[in-house]
Amino acid sequence: MAFIALLVGNLALACGPFLVRNSGVGPVAAGFWRLALALPFLWAIAWMFRQPVHWPRKSLTIAVALAAFFFAADLAAWHSGILLTKLGNATLFGNISSFFFAAWGLWLIRKWPSPLQALALSLAALGCGLLMWGSAELSAANLRGDLLAALAGLLYTFYLILVERTRGELQPLPLLFLASLFGALALLPVSLAMGERIFPDNWTGLIALAVCSQLIGQGLLVYALGHVPPLVVGIAMLTQPALSALLGWVYYGETLTTRDWLGAATIVVALVLVRLKQKGEPVLHEPAVAPS
Repeated sequence: MAFIALLVGNLALACGPFLVRNSGVGPVAAGFWRLALALPFLWAIAWMFRQPVHWPRKSLTIAVALAAFFFAADLAAWHSGILLTKLGNATLFGNISSFFFAAWGLWLIRKWPSPLQALALSLAALGCGLLMWGSAELSAANLRGDLLAALAGLLYTFYLILVERTRGELQPLPLLFLASLFGALALLPVSLAMGERIFPDNWTGLIALAVCSQLIGQGLLVYALGHVPPLVVGIAMLTQPALSALLGWVYYGETLTTRDWLGAATIVVALVLVRLKQKGEPVLHEPAVAPS
């Protein structure tokens, strides 16, 4: 169930770039509303699932606040980068966290990747490169946006690490509510200081962004981080570029070449391989499951 939740969460997160461009507000303001609009829904869902929102002990609260800072900085950088470069570039560079987080998971078990794991990582990188071959263009015109997206990917890695660590003591819904609250409080003054447009003419895009990216996407990801090893999470996140390309094909009629389909299939194969265990292979780090 956790692995399925991880895949569905990545499907929802892949919609983010399209929704940010249609939010009707500034990029940092879009990040603020993504978090703020989700708060009442997260509170209600937490109550329904008997995971009441509460203040954890001091050290854990500080860890969640720090995770929220990295997440807010990630949203500010990535949303800004989306408007300054191609969607393919933003998706590709924003997902460098996949490799960093997978590498961190291997470092935790103090082992080099097994041949099967190394093959899975290599195939995932190859698939991502094939998928973005036509749309991800490196040029001076896109450089600023590319750098912002890459910075976002690095910041997101720290967020994932802190969330994965705190999931051992805090249930997913209270954790996501507190991270969203702290993140929203951090993004609003930044957006105001930048003189961005705060209120849209049409709220549809922002509501869709909050529901799709924060409630569904982050909600399922935070749940999965309590059960799925970092290496699997990292490779699963690379499905987002593939899903973004598929969304472009479905909604915008963008042509998918044989190379695009091959890239998507290669990532799927990598996901299957990383779920297999070889004889004598050390068990991947399994995060502690939050109390039910």
